[in-house]
Amino acid sequence: MDVSFGTIWEAIARELPGTIAISEPGRDHTYAEFEQRSARLAAALAAAGVGPGDKVACYLYNGSAYLETVFAAFKIGAVPVNANYRYTEDELSSLLADADAAALVFSGELAANVTHAVGSLPTLRLAVRVGAASTGGPDVPELEDLLAATEPRPAEPRPGSDQLFMYTGGTTGKPKGVIWEQAVLLHSLTVPIFRPLGVTGLPSTVDEAVGIAVRAVREGLAPVTMPVVPLMHGTGLFNSMGALLVGGRVVTVRPGRLDPRHVWTTVAQERVALIIVAGNAVCQPLVDELAAAERDGRPHDLGSLRAVLSSGVVLSDRLKRALHERARVTITDALASSEGGPFAFAITTSVDDLPSRFFPVPATKVITDEDKEVVPGSEQTGVLAYSGPMPLGYYKDVAKSATTFRTIEGVRYSIPGDLATVDADGAIRFLGRGSGVINTGGEKVHPQEVEDAVLSHPDVTDGIVVGVADDTWGERVAAVVATTNDALTEHDIQDWVRRGLAGYKVPRTVVLLPELPRTPTGKMEVAWAKRTVQTALEHGHPHGGS
Repeated sequence: MDVSFGTIWEAIARELPGTIAISEPGRDHTYAEFEQRSARLAAALAAAGVGPGDKVACYLYNGSAYLETVFAAFKIGAVPVNANYRYTEDELSSLLADADAAALVFSGELAANVTHAVGSLPTLRLAVRVGAASTGGPDVPELEDLLAATEPRPAEPRPGSDQLFMYTGGTTGKPKGVIWEQAVLLHSLTVPIFRPLGVTGLPSTVDEAVGIAVRAVREGLAPVTMPVVPLMHGTGLFNSMGALLVGGRVVTVRPGRLDPRHVWTTVAQERVALIIVAGNAVCQPLVDELAAAERDGRPHDLGSLRAVLSSGVVLSDRLKRALHERARVTITDALASSEGGPFAFAITTSVDDLPSRFFPVPATKVITDEDKEVVPGSEQTGVLAYSGPMPLGYYKDVAKSATTFRTIEGVRYSIPGDLATVDADGAIRFLGRGSGVINTGGEKVHPQEVEDAVLSHPDVTDGIVVGVADDTWGERVAAVVATTNDALTEHDIQDWVRRGLAGYKVPRTVVLLPELPRTPTGKMEVAWAKRTVQTALEHGHPHGGS
């Protein structure tokens, strides 16, 4: 089916105008409202000179405005671009410049970080603020005012060759825009979105897709999905987009720091059936709140919850057990990346399925450095390779695209660099990213970027940044730092790094030493640094915060 997501959403809005599409705190939006608001924003973008192929950046917290901006871009053939709302002013400006952003829609709370980009980016034609600005920020239109002053753009079919960018931390420290064609992304949602409705293949026409949505709503099968993870991440956005393909409802919670009690209260109030999390970093606080509520005699109502989807970081069995003990849920733990996949799933329906194990999808192989498939049970280490629906490559990086998206014996694979072995029964054991990228709570951090920030401190003489195992975050960012200033503290380093980098990149642990050992060639041993951090943690070193 060679059409844009937006074309299908427009058709669903015509057939199901009164069905709720998005629920955010204090407000529901029907499909008709979702379409009309997006059409007005699309008209405003077009009036500013934004058109097919132009990039529309979403620097937004979760909420209807995020999905409306994506829909508006789709309507005019523009390319939605995710911008991490944790980015500082400099990080945001760098990403927008790399993307050649023509438009920017941002949350008012983030206004101060937008000023530099709005004043300096030559490609930017329109910036729109969502809500009141908390402090400072550029003088730009507010979304509601803009929509009220703009007539909706008529629906216009768009092809599946239209694109969406998903910026990822990648392996070089600099975020890279992964280029997805919408038809390919649509194909990738066949199993998670259509199969639960009894549809085994991708609909072949828009009318067929609308028929599936109408039937799902009529029979009470349309999904009610809550992305607890940010929509700026692929797992949250793609699954929310998928829910809207079949007449489903996307439920969002209050923006800002995770509020576990609010999440569970909303699950009960909105009768959420699926929540989307990202490993232990998101799920641990949720489980802690369930336990605390039980101790306080106010247990949360999980009666509507049927499924939990986790991706980006492995979800531990102890948390899966806690969820299975409290709700009749199917937990799907996915090994996936912005570059393609999912490579493998670990699916559990009860505590009887634990310990969980990952099994590859048919399109996945584990291959060696010689491009040979790893023999199950051989204890060989290889990299995950996926030949299913995948992106075109990275924006403005031909060399990296050729490295990640490779053709082997006539088959194109996505190979982001995730190491794995294969057990005798075909199960995959995931070993992590071979490039040294730190995956902390689903966020990718390149050590070099953090090292540069640490080393810029005037009292730091040497330093190395590594990732170490962490039960909550999967990995924690840690630094071993050399200084001759006895008064320098862990918090001093953290505060210094936080000035220029997003909070998740700030080292959670900093070990201070008079000097660091280097080899005669000037290299630092990563293994030594990791052991040093682990020893400090085992001896009660303060963990710091970010």
